[in-house]
Amino acid sequence: MLMHNKIRDIESGQLLKVLATDPSTKRDIPKFCTFLGHELLSQADVDGQYHYIIRKG
Repeated sequence: MLMHNKIRDIESGQLLKVLATDPSTKRDIPKFCTFLGHELLSQADVDGQYHYIIRKG
């Protein structure tokens, strides 16, 4: 929900960096991007944290 609110506040084409600790984000964030027309630019696991870069569609 927090990510949805944050991406709504930025302009199309801007980037959003998301840091998460919940492993379910590996499934949920790509689906979120596909469903809402955003582009998932990168996805990485770094020391037990999940890092995502999303470009708002």
